[in-house]
Amino acid sequence: MREIKVKVYPSSSRLKKEDQLAWKIAEISSDKSRPGADSIEMIINRIIDNASVAIASFNRRPVVSARDMAISHPRKKGATVFGLNSKYKFHCEWAAWANGTAVRELDYHDTFLAADYSHPGDNIPPILAVAQQAECNGMDLIKGILTAYEIQVNLVKGICLHEHKIDHIAHLGPSVAAGLGTLLKLKTDIIYQSIQQALHTTISTRQSRKGEISSWKAFAPSHAGKLAIESVDRCIRGEGAPSPIYEGEDSVIAYILSGKDAEYLVPMPEKNEEKKAILETYTKEHSAEYQSQALIDLARSLNKKIKDTSQISKIEIYTSHHTHYVIGTGANDPQKMDPNASRETLDHSIMYIFAVALEDGDWHHVKSYTKARANRKSTIKIWRSIQTYEDKKWTKKYHDPNPKNKAFGAKVVVTLNNGKKITEKLDRADAHPYGDRPFKRENYINKFLTLTDGILEKKESDRFLKTVQNLKNLRSGQLYKLNIEVRKKILKKNNRKGIF
Repeated sequence: MREIKVKVYPSSSRLKKEDQLAWKIAEISSDKSRPGADSIEMIINRIIDNASVAIASFNRRPVVSARDMAISHPRKKGATVFGLNSKYKFHCEWAAWANGTAVRELDYHDTFLAADYSHPGDNIPPILAVAQQAECNGMDLIKGILTAYEIQVNLVKGICLHEHKIDHIAHLGPSVAAGLGTLLKLKTDIIYQSIQQALHTTISTRQSRKGEISSWKAFAPSHAGKLAIESVDRCIRGEGAPSPIYEGEDSVIAYILSGKDAEYLVPMPEKNEEKKAILETYTKEHSAEYQSQALIDLARSLNKKIKDTSQISKIEIYTSHHTHYVIGTGANDPQKMDPNASRETLDHSIMYIFAVALEDGDWHHVKSYTKARANRKSTIKIWRSIQTYEDKKWTKKYHDPNPKNKAFGAKVVVTLNNGKKITEKLDRADAHPYGDRPFKRENYINKFLTLTDGILEKKESDRFLKTVQNLKNLRSGQLYKLNIEVRKKILKKNNRKGIF
């Protein structure tokens, strides 16, 4: 690994493309590195994970809307859409749009947290869609996904977006473009231009994750993936991009991030070095924002110790800067305390999540978010007694560069009406690679079987699991087999017609 220094240069300096971050990313995308066995197995895990949550969200309104839009763009030799029979094909950018929305809707797939946030599994739908349309093989897909993970993880390590209220999909556009470059075996210069276009078109604000959080939270990554596909398509045809996109005098660092005097250090592998950043990422056992994962596990533990939750006077959560200010009381967001808030908002309220998990001793991707559940009086009482605080020790753990030391947990102090205090802490979620019960292949399969129960026929479920575990041996034109068809008569449509 190496560290790439990234800063702003005046236009008069005419910074060489070889010295630009986008070019260095493109070089990695076009190199000849070979996938490691562990990384291949993890890709299979994450494809299973994505399929689990996509099928579980199949008939939720944003997913239905995205699918209806995709259906309006058929293509004879295109890409498949999750849930529909594989004989139906669509333009790859629209298939990526539909599938990416389905994957993101429940906030239930993989994550990587460092200087910024990310859900690297968001890279899979656009890369898979293009791979299907281009009739790539299993190893092509593996290499493309590995590149995308590598680039996104390292951008997240080096460049903080949320500090400037920029949504984390600004790292996703470039990573998808880079992954597509690897997948399609494009020349370095084409990938370089594609990365710049993809970044330029995918910058948006974090209002999508604050206030009245809407369905756009689900659409945001699929939109980035769609725009990245279109960027690559244009650049293959010979078109260019705003350049230098990171280092330019009027570009991203200068006027969107930390300004003209800023300097970023972005880790990147050497050319031809094995890409294995995917092994640093982790998935969710619970359908909620990642920084709540350890706290849900902690709440379940406390449930066994507190027999009567009505006796709780107050709850104090000492945690990292990110957790306190993004999903805690530090956000100063009244929506996070509102029983009538949207599911998307409740998903980003650690106060709500902790209260429900503490009362129920469990967490469910549907039942825990219902209006009735949110409006339960006993829950509201606990919910509104919770206060979060930043503890510098937890912030330091959050940013620790060593994956074995990095932690996203908290210390919780529960005060009962009689004055008794119960204190618990947990560094990591149980399912984290360094947690008490790290997710293995069997856990991914169990998550798939649980979330798709009643939605898939057993025969179809078994077929998919057998196929995906044989990913590296799938031949050209066989990647459509990674699609899944739901039970007949389950399919819903949005009665509201759009433009398409």
